[in-house]
Amino acid sequence: MRGMKSSFSLAEQKEYFIDIVSKADQKTLAVWAVDCAERVLPYFEDSFPNDKRPKQALETLQTWLDTGVFKMSVIRGASLASHAAARDVNKDSSARSAARAAGQAAATAHVPTHAIGSAIYALQAIHRAGGDVAKEREWQHKHLLDLAKK
Repeated sequence: MRGMKSSFSLAEQKEYFIDIVSKADQKTLAVWAVDCAERVLPYFEDSFPNDKRPKQALETLQTWLDTGVFKMSVIRGASLASHAAARDVNKDSSARSAARAAGQAAATAHVPTHAIGSAIYALQAIHRAGGDVAKEREWQHKHLLDLAKK
């Protein structure tokens, strides 16, 4: 946020979120992860409109949030498929980072701290697209705090 360096460091982003995330419950983190990933999903979908794997990863997580039904094979498969979509991009780009954000979000159903990965990859997508990382990071922070209050 304020005073953030102009360079982008995933390690710095991770440290920033660890304290906040450690105080939130798993479902709150999952909602936050979906919301972070959905904000950057268009970077992927605009470039690869026929590849639904990242969107399906988010839908899989949303199904778990809605039903409470957890099948590890389904969650893992959705997450890995989204990461495969990221690999298929074949270059570092906002599209690749958006697909990774969705994959990390889906994995939040299994390991809550994967939500951090979703947020970080979303920031990376914005950075790679030339967007305002500080503004997005501020939104992520406020949004997680607001979700945790509910």
